Amino acid sequence: MSLLISEPKGGDHVLVPEGNHLARCYRVIDMGTQRSVWNNVEKAVKKVQIVWELHGENDAGEPLITEDGRPLAISRRFTPSLAEKASLRAFLVSWRGCDFTREEGKKFHFKNILDKWCMLNVTHNVSDKDKKTYANITSATKVPVAIQKAGLPDGINPLCWFDIDSPDMEVFETFPDYLKKIISETPEWRMRTSKVTDEAPDDDIPF
Repeated sequence: MSLLISEPKGGDHVLVPEGNHLARCYRVIDMGTQRSVWNNVEKAVKKVQIVWELHGENDAGEPLITEDGRPLAISRRFTPSLAEKASLRAFLVSWRGCDFTREEGKKFHFKNILDKWCMLNVTHNVSDKDKKTYANITSATKVPVAIQKAGLPDGINPLCWFDIDSPDMEVFETFPDYLKKIISETPEWRMRTSKVTDEAPDDDIPF
């Protein structure tokens, strides 16, 4: 993909609480071309998914962990663009605490956000479709100096980068089934698998 930019394995089944959370970026997934509908118009757009692990406690003083002791994780999808009005650019500018220079905008590699910390603001929304409550990331900001001086915790999850144009199949196999399905239905993935099939050796050709 032109802008070099995962989802944890399995569902956590624990709703991330609202508020600001200390978070570490540990996964970036190139999801290929996805179809979306905006104002009743269907479009095909590139998407990336950024995933963070959360550190801290909820309002009851309980750690933000899953039932098996892993940090709660939360993700957000973006169109990979650093155009002036792109939502990803605004999100990263807020996270960095400064805008991109023209040169930075040309050369910025999205791998650079891996293992970087921030404060994520999370809100809850009820879906009109299924009436379920979902946790959504609204913004990211720099970690306050006081927290940095006190010392950031150790990261838990291994860092992960997935490029659909050059996929690491070991990484792909760690994705939950629904995410595999989303990726495998993209034109990039179908073209890749079709090419592999076309180039496969023919066992019927005699030696």
